[in-house]
Amino acid sequence: MSIVSIATFNVNSVKSRIPILERFLASEGAPDILCLQETKCRDEEFPKDFFKGLGYHSLYKGMKSYNGVAVISKIEPDEAEFGLCDGLADPNREESENARVIMARFGDLNILNTYIPQGKEIDNTDYQYKLRFFNRIESLFERKFTPKDKLLWLGDLNVAPTALDVANPKNKMNHVCFHKDVKEVFARVMSWGLVDIFRKHLPGEGEYSFWDYRIKDALSRNIGWRIDHIIGTEVMSEASRKVWVERSLRAMERPSDHTAVVGSFEL
Repeated sequence: MSIVSIATFNVNSVKSRIPILERFLASEGAPDILCLQETKCRDEEFPKDFFKGLGYHSLYKGMKSYNGVAVISKIEPDEAEFGLCDGLADPNREESENARVIMARFGDLNILNTYIPQGKEIDNTDYQYKLRFFNRIESLFERKFTPKDKLLWLGDLNVAPTALDVANPKNKMNHVCFHKDVKEVFARVMSWGLVDIFRKHLPGEGEYSFWDYRIKDALSRNIGWRIDHIIGTEVMSEASRKVWVERSLRAMERPSDHTAVVGSFEL
């Protein structure tokens, strides 16, 4: 067995974060597998040569200016597919769905990397689409896996499941990432047989992954959200050894509003 580190990072434009990614991936604690979201980059413009120079294979699907997901890994996955592949995509949303979901298999380890729709506002049709998206994720698990599989679900899930996961929760009750409906549907997906591996290792207050640009000194004041997740089946929870948040990346020049969250696993 060996220790494998697996990370998730909403980069909010992969090309804009090259200096931050270079520091992260050239560091001693660089992950073996990195799931990226919101790459905001068409496939022909994805910086695969940058990642190759650091010893990583790149798997990606993107769009200009928004969405986009990638799996960056030291070894090439055995299998991969994009989108939810359930035949339920609205034709007007199919391209964006394919740029929100990657499934990649490394031996018997399955990685699901998702960028869940944010939802905009409670009374917006995008919020109902977000709730359906979670339902379709649950159906994907039921269709392709069992709770006994080695399965990790990582990404920007745009949900803060509990009051512990957001600063000033009383002010966020009608926010699309904290409303009771999205928390209930997320809890139902989790009940399929998943463990919140982040919270297993970091159960305390103030553990966030996103600090809004629009809030003055949000990082230093720690006014944040935990919407970037590392979730897995029980076997992956048992294999987990540590989870940490790379807060220093959020403090760099021209950062994403998110930072990387990393888990180590003995596999």
